[in-house]
Amino acid sequence: MGEGNGVLGILWGGLIAGTMDITAAILTYKIRNNVSPVRLLQSVASGLLGKDAFTGGNATAVLGLFLHFVIAFGATTAFYLASRKMPWLIQNAVIAGILYGMFVQQFMQQVVLPLSAFHKAPFSWSALIIGLITHIVCVGLPIALSVRLFSK
Repeated sequence: MGEGNGVLGILWGGLIAGTMDITAAILTYKIRNNVSPVRLLQSVASGLLGKDAFTGGNATAVLGLFLHFVIAFGATTAFYLASRKMPWLIQNAVIAGILYGMFVQQFMQQVVLPLSAFHKAPFSWSALIIGLITHIVCVGLPIALSVRLFSK
């Protein structure tokens, strides 16, 4: 596999995954819990600011959106770096994307959220399934396919 343009792969993968994931989250939380987009983005910022994020208005919503994309670009960068050592991630991008989406979802649930100031919700099978599907379709696959596209 050639080196291609890793920067473009990371930029496009992070942008697409970040956009798809936050769109899915906004729709899911609006439909399931009647949570506004601003409140959802404030909840992302609450991982850093705690409860104060919910009194910060649009400023903390913008911070939440920024943090969301930092995570998306970080996940894309990690996949890109792993693909340099494990070319099968690029050669089997669909399978790798599915597995990576599942990994990212579990990493967020088991590592990132517990280490943050974010309030942990009780376990729910439906939330787990929706989270896995969302992270496969909106995170893992766009990242793997973008990195593959720019690795040629």
